[in-house]
Parts: sequence; C-alpha cells; structure tokens
Amino acid sequence: MRRFAALITTFAAIAVLVGCTPTVKAEAPWTYPPAVADPAGAPSTSTPGGVLGTIKISAADLSFSPSMITVAEAGAYKVELTNTGAIQHNVTFADGTVVVAEAGQSASGVVTIPAAGMNFTCSIPGHAAAGMTGMVSVGSMPMGSSMPGMPGATATPGGSAAGAPVEDPNAPAYVLRDAAAPAVMPGTVHDIDLPIIETDITVAKGFVVHAWTFGGTVPGPVIRVHLGDTVRVHLTNQGSMSHSIDFHASETAMNHQMVEIKPGATWTYTFKANYAGVWMYHCGTAPALHHIANGMFGMVIVEPKGGLPKVDEEFALVQSEWYLGNQKEPVDYTKAASGAPAPDFVVFNGIANQYKDNPVQVTSGGRVRVFILDAGPSIDSSFHVVGTIFDTVIKEGVALRPGNAGGYGAQAVDLSPAQAAIIEFSPVEDGMYPFVTHAFNFVVRGAIGIFSAGDGDPNN
Repeated sequence: MRRFAALITTFAAIAVLVGCTPTVKAEAPWTYPPAVADPAGAPSTSTPGGVLGTIKISAADLSFSPSMITVAEAGAYKVELTNTGAIQHNVTFADGTVVVAEAGQSASGVVTIPAAGMNFTCSIPGHAAAGMTGMVSVGSMPMGSSMPGMPGATATPGGSAAGAPVEDPNAPAYVLRDAAAPAVMPGTVHDIDLPIIETDITVAKGFVVHAWTFGGTVPGPVIRVHLGDTVRVHLTNQGSMSHSIDFHASETAMNHQMVEIKPGATWTYTFKANYAGVWMYHCGTAPALHHIANGMFGMVIVEPKGGLPKVDEEFALVQSEWYLGNQKEPVDYTKAASGAPAPDFVVFNGIANQYKDNPVQVTSGGRVRVFILDAGPSIDSSFHVVGTIFDTVIKEGVALRPGNAGGYGAQAVDLSPAQAAIIEFSPVEDGMYPFVTHAFNFVVRGAIGIFSAGDGDPNN
C-alpha cells in the first residue's frame, strides 16, 4: 500500500556485507556468492568462549539483507542486526537465540552456528511468511538445498497452509453482531476510545481465529459523524506486537499520524471529516495484508450536508475474508498472500452465515438503507439483495437517485477492496430477501444473510 513507507523496501536486494573477507570456497556452486561473516577484530579461535567473527544483518520491511550468509567454520559468532525499517524487527535463530532491534536502531547478540548451519527468521507474526527468512551455512552449500523453514523446504509455516483447517466441535458459539447502523454521534467534536486488543473470535461454526482487533470486535466499531466534525481517536495497544491505523476519511501525511504504536503505547489520531461517504479504517503495519486479514479494519460513516433522509431501518455491513490457520491462531499469511486468493470464508460483519442463521428484520413496504463496505483484503464484492431493486446508490460519491430522468435502478453494487456505498430499497411484500455477494462461489463460503420483511411469509 503506497501510503506506508514501511512497504517501500519490502523487496530489498541481497547485498554483500561491508568488510567481508573472501572465505567462500572458489568451487561453491552459487550463481551469486552469499555474504560471509566478518572475522575482523574477532578473538583468536583458540580463546575459550571467544567469537569467530561478526554476522551483519540488515532488516527492512519485509526482508533481510543478506539472507544467505556463509561462515568459514562452526562456532560462536557475534550478530549485529540493523533495522532500517519503520517497525520493530528481530532475527530469531533456530536454537532460540533472538536479537531485537527497534525501527532505526541496531542491536547485537551471540549465536553458535553448528556444522550443519542454521536458519533464521523474524518471529513477529506474518513477517517470516512475507519473506523475512535467512540462512547461515558453514563452508559452502549445494545449489538447491534448504533448511527447514526456508524457501524450498518442505516445512509449512504455521503448519496450516498444506491443508484445510479442521472444524472443532467444541469451539465456542459465535457472538451475533447487531447489523443495525449506529446513530450519528451528537456534537461536532468526538473523542473515541479504540483499544487494540488480541482475542479469540469464533468466525464460523467450529472455527476460532486469534484475531487482532480494534475495540475487541471484527470489524471494529462503526464511527458515524457529520460532515465537518472533528474526530479524535485514542488508541491504546493492549496487544503483543506493534500496530497502526489509517483512516481513509482523513487527510494526513502517512508519516505524520500513521505511526507505529508499540505494545503498551498510546496514540491519538485526529482528523476533520471534510468529505461525506462511507470510509474504511485499518491497520497499516507491515505486512498490512496480514493485519487486515486478521481483523484490523472498520467503517466510518460521514453524513452529507443536511444529513440523510429518515428511513425505516439502517444497517452497516462489512464484507471481508478469513484465511484460516490452525485453531486459535492468526490467519495464515501464505494463503492470504496468494496471487489467486481462495479464502476459507467470505463474511458479512466478521462471521460466516450469521444473518442467514439469524435473519435481519425489516419493514414490509418500508424504506431500508444499507451502508456497505468491502474491507477485503483481496476479494471484490457484488452486493445484491434478492427480490429487490436499488433505487438509491451512492458509491464513492457518485449517486443514483429515485425519480431520475431515465427511470434507472440498480441490481448490484460492485465494490473493490476499500470501496463502499450507500444503498436504499423497499421490500414490496412480506417475505425473505437474501443478501449476498453475487459471486456465488463465495456465497457458499458464508457471504449470505436474509432480510425478513414483515412476518416473512408472502402468502399470509
């Protein structure tokens, strides 16, 4: 996402270490020779407990440079980690050695490399799957070989991408989310507490995700204000990793307010609602895909000048996807990052089939308004309510209104991730009016609900 400087350096090239000595054997079958540990100034190898050299690693967002390192012999090495990224990173070796560096800082530690070599990763959730992996080998390594957890190895990060998740019959029942849109907040200046909370959420019958959330729910709370209002959102990170927030309803430089909020830290994000519409907010910490896919998103509604006309019912629906890992773990980043995404569930307001199991009551012949947002992170929406025609659609500021000269209506509203709309219609009679994304492969994965008009029976 171009709004985050943290993503600019995601695909940094592998660089040779400054001050390296040529200990790579001439016959090593590398197309590009790996970097080599630097023995300059290191104690003699005969010194008890001494280090043999220095391994220098640079961490960016989201890569290590170099990621392939060769040392001349097994033994203890000093590790120098320089974090050039915008968020905290670490280098975690397979033996449990961890070196942590904050953004823009350096840190060091000592690791013992065995004769078989050792792999390393950044252990912050999602970072290894996004490419923060590396390897230290001793001497030279045959072309095409790999270590567990490295690209080309048979091990699967998280143990989940190799197969479908398994339903747990003992999983807690899901908590039904009220689909009703909240009222407009009174006043012109709003102070909103939005804690960042990690919590287990049942996202479908038998499936639990350890979600990262704004306010403890997925999606986060709906914020509804008037055009021109000032919004101050107070965030406290109660989780175990860094997060951030981006309000699409705001106008601010990405390096001003979209900052890293470390565990235990607080931050106040302030903006003036200068444009009406339905807007997305989300975490933008790298990899943003992982943070959004794991639940960190929500909706802002900004009323236009003069407000919206009164209707009988209003609802707020957010379409999103779940890419399941193991039970009670975060989503599987590898699945979410696929170029041809295949989510396990596509849902409205965080939970598969919740409004099919619990139909939403509307007034027969009444006026229904739906605020609909596609939070993605990757799948489009074709929002459709079976048995109705939309006479009002305001999509990204472009409006279809009742009584237009051509007599036009709409059957579905197409939304790409981060797009939203306001839709209005009137159920003509008692009965059931399913709402879906008209991509029916996702309807069977949970993207369906029902508006029940009147008593739900058209024959009464």
